[in-house]
Amino acid sequence: MPVVKAVSVSERKGQKKVPVESIELVVEHGVAGDAHAGSGRQVSLLDFGSLEGMRLKLASISPGAFAENLTVEGLNALNLAVGDRVTVGGAVLEITQIGKTCHNGCDIRRIVGDCIMPREGLFARVLSPGRVRAGDVLERVS
Repeated sequence: MPVVKAVSVSERKGQKKVPVESIELVVEHGVAGDAHAGSGRQVSLLDFGSLEGMRLKLASISPGAFAENLTVEGLNALNLAVGDRVTVGGAVLEITQIGKTCHNGCDIRRIVGDCIMPREGLFARVLSPGRVRAGDVLERVS
């Protein structure tokens, strides 16, 4: 089962997120206190294995480096598609987007020559509220 390895937030768009103890997911808003809350990409998710793969190219990469809110071990194994729903920390999320256009000046792309968010980042909206912490299990809703 996929397990949350880290939860992260940032105060401003365009900066990497910082891991925190827990995050509050607010219906149709996103992560309370996060720069992307209220946007079309309310919550961002990334597979921990993908992050680890990039760490081989740049050792300083850590959870939140790709501006993801949830770094989840085993996320890719779910093969989620737009419209799929997951539950984590009591919240229900609906996948709204897979991948995104990288903004200009992405530090990781400039240093490594690659960024995984355009291919592997998942974005979701919050349908039901909850509080998420590292160690929480993420499950597909049938």
